[in-house]
Amino acid sequence: MTAKALSPQEERVIRGDRIGLTTKEAKVKRLRVHKMLDGFRDLPPRIAVDRARLVTESFRTTEGLPVVRRWAEALKHVAQHIPVHINENELIVGRGGPPGRYMIIYPELLSTGWLARLAEQALQGGDIPFILTDEDAAVIQQELVPYWTGRTLHDAFLNALPNETQNFLYRHDRALGVITPTGTSRSSLAWCLDYDKVLKRGFSGIQKEAEDKIASLDPFSPNNSFDKLPFYQAVVTVCQAMEIFAKRYAELAKGLAKKEKSRKRAKELLEIADRCERVPMNPARDFREAVQAQWLTQCFSRFEQNTGGVIGNGRIDQYLYPFYKKDIDQGRITNDQVLELLECLWLNMAQSVISATRRGGGVPHFEHTTIGGQNGDGKDAANALSYLLLQSKKEFPLDFPDLSVRVHSQTPDVFLMKVCELIKEGTGFPKLLNDEEIIPLFLAKGASLAEALDYCGAGCTETKLINRDTYFNGGSGVNLGAIVEMALNQGRLRSQGDEPVGVPTPSPVDCRTFDDLWNLFQTQVENAMLHVFVTQAVLDTVKPRFIASPQLSSLHDLCMAQGRDIFAGKLENGIALGNFSANGFGTAIDSLAAIKKLVYDDKKLSMSDLLEALDCNFEGQEALRQMCLNAPKYGNNDPYADAIGRKIEELFADLTHRFTTPLGAKLELVYVPIVEHVTSGRRTGATPNGRKAGEALSEGVSPTQGCDVNGLTTTLLSIAKTKAARFQERASRLVNIKISPQVLAGEEGTKNLASLIRAWCDMKFWHIQFNIINSDTLRDAKQNPDKYRNLCVRVAGYSAYFVDLDPRLQDEIIARTEHQGM
Repeated sequence: MTAKALSPQEERVIRGDRIGLTTKEAKVKRLRVHKMLDGFRDLPPRIAVDRARLVTESFRTTEGLPVVRRWAEALKHVAQHIPVHINENELIVGRGGPPGRYMIIYPELLSTGWLARLAEQALQGGDIPFILTDEDAAVIQQELVPYWTGRTLHDAFLNALPNETQNFLYRHDRALGVITPTGTSRSSLAWCLDYDKVLKRGFSGIQKEAEDKIASLDPFSPNNSFDKLPFYQAVVTVCQAMEIFAKRYAELAKGLAKKEKSRKRAKELLEIADRCERVPMNPARDFREAVQAQWLTQCFSRFEQNTGGVIGNGRIDQYLYPFYKKDIDQGRITNDQVLELLECLWLNMAQSVISATRRGGGVPHFEHTTIGGQNGDGKDAANALSYLLLQSKKEFPLDFPDLSVRVHSQTPDVFLMKVCELIKEGTGFPKLLNDEEIIPLFLAKGASLAEALDYCGAGCTETKLINRDTYFNGGSGVNLGAIVEMALNQGRLRSQGDEPVGVPTPSPVDCRTFDDLWNLFQTQVENAMLHVFVTQAVLDTVKPRFIASPQLSSLHDLCMAQGRDIFAGKLENGIALGNFSANGFGTAIDSLAAIKKLVYDDKKLSMSDLLEALDCNFEGQEALRQMCLNAPKYGNNDPYADAIGRKIEELFADLTHRFTTPLGAKLELVYVPIVEHVTSGRRTGATPNGRKAGEALSEGVSPTQGCDVNGLTTTLLSIAKTKAARFQERASRLVNIKISPQVLAGEEGTKNLASLIRAWCDMKFWHIQFNIINSDTLRDAKQNPDKYRNLCVRVAGYSAYFVDLDPRLQDEIIARTEHQGM
């Protein structure tokens, strides 16, 4: 019997390799990085309270100031007082917490109950997946909770919600899970800063622009005094804060150099000090300064706000390339030194773990790092740095950074083959974004061609125009499994008994045709979306009173031109695009397809019998369940099911087409569940596709797990046919594909994967990502986690360590179809 092929990652993990650079050559040439990786994940992250403590101290003293000024003063206070550290061997410095991995907390967002419970649990010796010292727990109890109780964004949001919407979201202080708001668990949607502006102008240039704006304001204009003046003052303050933060690292490096016994390390520390004296306040002069400036800017942004999935890296191969080329041409740097610096940057990102209070999703993170795509002339943009970034991602073992590649019709074969080789490693990187779909949509939404060509990835699978996007409020997730459940139960959820949740609709038993049943489904969708829109409108109204982002705004052209913080309201000439996520797309398609086929078309099953089976979670009804499981399924290029998917997408797109938020934003339909398809599935009863209560819903626009059985090509064709292309109020459609490593073995396998990606590009999908792994490996990893501690898998728009995931999420990934052919 032929041995099963393994991905390179599987081979390393099964061989028992310690975490470190993955090739012998890399270990020799970048020994520093290899040493820094040793033991990197041995300890859990520590919850870092310093940022929260210092923001709270500042806020106590700035009552009555404009919100943007309060945030700027808080950031300056953080810059002045947060402990600074430089670890052994570091070349790129700056951090937001103590040595090791750390999690910054943001008490201004969610109600403080979770913080109080966390501190109490830690002090009582409870099992939490993070390090929380007694001293830090005391800070939470004695300083954070007393101040922020009743003052958080979430408190204000709940108080402003109409009763009917609040009851649709929560019952008895628990989330129902039909719609899941995200706008108070994060300060903003995913974002990327304008690093190119920092590298070319420095914060000193931005500060001077703000000071010039202040000098030009008419003091007799009320709008200037109460709006623009505080904003520009805040920008000046935050630029000063950046200088303070950087120079504290310069002083620390100088002090360490005096004590250092190693001449080589002392020289490195003095060079670090020199760089931090200069950047990010001044334009970068070389590649080393550029990387240091990028990280200090990005690191400081973590003090400002809890951006969804953290601030991304943007088109890193574009804005760093001029510095790279100049240094390479002048012989001041080698490719190995460039890789070493980049990997020091990745290590800093990996130590700053996104804030989370529970295990389960493996700590999702989206420091989205975009390479490839097109330049301003529409030509391919891949360059020598792009190839080095692919090499680093192949040799650097951590799940940081989150790499994406922009693909277009003219992507060179040689570059695409390198991308495919990285995909075959099996770590889930890179994810792919499709210029042929995304650029035309940006044009339709008002971007110029130059702007659209320069888009970058941000967050899970979303994209941004960093000087035109102006809407930052997180949207809601909509549970399509619960929508189906309410349509079949006269607006009730089984978890809530007879207590109505949705619209009281007629019994499906009385439906004569599938169109009648569709009307029930549509009614529940419309009601849910009404509450989505109300939720978003309340958030838009409340948030400017609590949140401001002077650092981010200082790097946004429109904010600086108009003198307004990004959260303050409408910005002229901006493109305001929010989103909401439909979760369980495949679950809903397959459920409705099963009803249409079995109850109405073939009449093999009565509606009463189906409802009875769903009520008892198919207990004692296995034969009926098998009928449901064998009904037409989305993902097999079957028009029967695919037409229903198209109808569902058009329903949602039409509703959002008709709605505009109070800030002038359009909410785009996306399919970006993160792990919500698992969480929502736990709250959802049995569904007519044969899924049992509590099981995960389908993920993104991917077919229901294990139901796409006719090959990869038919899967892609099926997904393509559900897209409502006539609507522009749509964006990310996340697609996860799992392939057996055997299918992609050798050079022929690499070519076949490249051909598949070309076909995906031609079909104008938004996104695709791959798990190249054997399901048997995942099953063994679930049973023997110690053996597979460093096994990285693609979850949703991010990769994480399989053993860190909730068992339900592990089961969902295992259940995804492992394609055995193209």
